[in-house]
Amino acid sequence: MRTLCSSTLISEAMVIGFAALVAMKLSHVSSTTLWTVSGVAMALCVLLCGALNRPGAVAVGWVIQIALIASGAVVGMMYGLGAVFAALWWASVHYGRKIDAIKAQRAAATA
Repeated sequence: MRTLCSSTLISEAMVIGFAALVAMKLSHVSSTTLWTVSGVAMALCVLLCGALNRPGAVAVGWVIQIALIASGAVVGMMYGLGAVFAALWWASVHYGRKIDAIKAQRAAATA
């Protein structure tokens, strides 16, 4: 699960950075506020990659997905991108857990 979720979060951090660049031109939000919020969100995505084995990490990932969808209030296209990343997050968690279960079964069978 960790690999799939990490790749989703890293991609999401890059999209947040690009969305901040777009928001600088299209919104009336100050650059300081925009980059502070975007920087915190990008850092949280990257830091969460290292904490995916901890309890509550998946829930924090869902909060990030909701915040990304909500960022559509600033840049309208983020509603769609947020929905796409929420679907990717769900798939990463869902199929990542299945892959982990299969790996555990194979490890138990060989032991």
